[in-house]
Amino acid sequence: MSHPFLTQDFSPAWSTLDPALIEPDLELALEQASASINAIADQDRGKLSFASVVEALEEATRPLHEAWGLVNHLDALCNSAPLREAHNRMLPKVSAFFASIALHEHLWDLLLTFSQTDEARDLSPVRRRALQETMDGFRQAGADLPPEKKKRLQEIESELSQATQKYSENVLDSTNAWELLIDDPKRLEGLPQSALDAARADALARGHGSAESPVYRFTQKAPSMIPVMEHAVDESLRRAVWEGSMTIGRGGKHDNTALVWQILALRHEKAQLLGRAHFADLVLEQRMARSGSRALSFIEDLQAKIARAFSRETIALQEFKADTLRQRAELLEPWELAHWAERQRKLAYDFDEEELRPYFPIQEVLKGMFALAEKVFDLRFSELPTVAVTPGVARSQPLPPGTVEVWHPEVRFYEVRNEKGVHIGSFYADWHPRDSKRNGAWMNYLRMGLPPCGERDRRLHLGLICGNLTPPVEGRTALITHDEVCTVFHEFGHLLHQLCGSVEVASLNGVNVYWDFVELPSQLMENFCWERESLDLFARHHETGKPIPAKLLRKLVATRHYRSATAIMRQLSFGKLDLELHMNHATEAGADLDELSLRILGDYLIPTRTASPSMARRFGHLFSSPVGYAAGYYSYKWAEVLDADAFTRFQKEGILNPKVGREFRDLILARGNSEDPSELFYQFMGRPPDPQALLQRAGLA
Repeated sequence: MSHPFLTQDFSPAWSTLDPALIEPDLELALEQASASINAIADQDRGKLSFASVVEALEEATRPLHEAWGLVNHLDALCNSAPLREAHNRMLPKVSAFFASIALHEHLWDLLLTFSQTDEARDLSPVRRRALQETMDGFRQAGADLPPEKKKRLQEIESELSQATQKYSENVLDSTNAWELLIDDPKRLEGLPQSALDAARADALARGHGSAESPVYRFTQKAPSMIPVMEHAVDESLRRAVWEGSMTIGRGGKHDNTALVWQILALRHEKAQLLGRAHFADLVLEQRMARSGSRALSFIEDLQAKIARAFSRETIALQEFKADTLRQRAELLEPWELAHWAERQRKLAYDFDEEELRPYFPIQEVLKGMFALAEKVFDLRFSELPTVAVTPGVARSQPLPPGTVEVWHPEVRFYEVRNEKGVHIGSFYADWHPRDSKRNGAWMNYLRMGLPPCGERDRRLHLGLICGNLTPPVEGRTALITHDEVCTVFHEFGHLLHQLCGSVEVASLNGVNVYWDFVELPSQLMENFCWERESLDLFARHHETGKPIPAKLLRKLVATRHYRSATAIMRQLSFGKLDLELHMNHATEAGADLDELSLRILGDYLIPTRTASPSMARRFGHLFSSPVGYAAGYYSYKWAEVLDADAFTRFQKEGILNPKVGREFRDLILARGNSEDPSELFYQFMGRPPDPQALLQRAGLA
């Protein structure tokens, strides 16, 4: 294949995706997209139609979107020096091109002309929404600006893309740069056996220690650091890991401080160019919140409702440590918080989360999750055989029939069919950490599917779900924590939203919804991780096959309210910092970022003896892409109000009730952005959302 990144094959041949081909392939994609855009803009104004304008616009950039999506995918999962260099050389060009579309005067005139035609006035509701959303997007991107401001806007987009990419690289590189090798087993007292086995295997794989004289390697990846922070008795070990986490994006050659201020300033300038007071108002025009002030009020109102409970939980933790050690209560150190909270939880509920790990072998969790989706949402899942390849390295053997290439041996590939047996999409799953893989968990899509429409055949969705869960050790089954199970279900919820999308217009389909609505399906799925009826589908002991004992499950459910105000406040603090930086402090580049963050979050943070540096330097949700969750992190809590309320239908009518599940699929998952999200929610619940639902679920109402 001469241009593998432009492949139209449904599942990419990863072995053909050589980083050396990124530049020629993307240059060709840019050339073709530009020609298509110009052809649309130059068409006869007397023969305009929805197909020749709106649908043609979407199709004109689809090959470029898909090719660039493959590059970004490899950058996130198979990062390497050649790939990074090629990606960074093309990034300004691709960003500038996409920014230029809304600034194309003839194209904007074409949209305006079409919007005033009889056909536009008579469009179906879905197509009318697509036209309006397209025009709103053009205006928000500067279509109405004079030429000199359009030029500056294009420059800003290019600068933002480069700055945010560098920020992301700094987070990945500083994460990988830190390690702690321990050869004294006494320092590891308290750590679960699963954490010890993983740390020893990781060290051995890197040439440290031996079976007779083991060495243990710890990193800043979540499955490695969290057990240390929660369970290690040795305070110096916890402190070392905490101090290591503070080096991510901070200090030395990977410092993100200047980039944070640069990104904030560029976003603010962009908003001002477009006539908005700040970036939050610009972004939130096309969100449920509609404005920065409303989003900030949402955060502050919720904070006020839980402030007293948060204070009580903080004092109780301080007193618990003091009583345990028979000393005076005082502020804790940041590296003590997770440890003493875990000890307090274990004593209060006689519960250790490690007791649950044997019930969550990851492959069985996935099988049970698919069984749940079949029962509740009427979908069918099947795994296809795969062959692992190194991206860009040609295979020496032909691919067996029915087999799919994947980019790593741990990656799995699945097909999804609806109740009629119709193939609606497929997806990859990649669950364990690697040095070449960015942190966190996420869902994305490589191909946007579309339902059959007129003479158009069905176009299949192709998605992916990724995480950094506890890895398998020495060939044994990977046993994950309950928190990690919730993460799997969360990302699966996003995936279902994409796979079930059946809107006829691509820009309104799948997860292309308002970002303060997009977390509803993902967070709703987490609720199934707490109910006996659903847990029995996937929580089975890896040796005996038995379900979670009733006593252990009661302990788990009881802990759901443990320090719930603290958990909510943590999320609110992220949203508060995000909005304040973008609304009120975007141009304060000379300010001390750490001092400013502490001042903004005074009432949102647990007071500690040692202050933690600002997490803005490693806050990838905000600063790893030109927009991302910037000015939108409040969306998690906003959507959590929706999911807590929506799940009450399952609780009242049956956790695995297929009628409720099918309505959720048809009224929420399938509908994408075809209607206002408030209206979609109303159709499912029969009323507006109840703001108390979240507090009631958390035991704080």
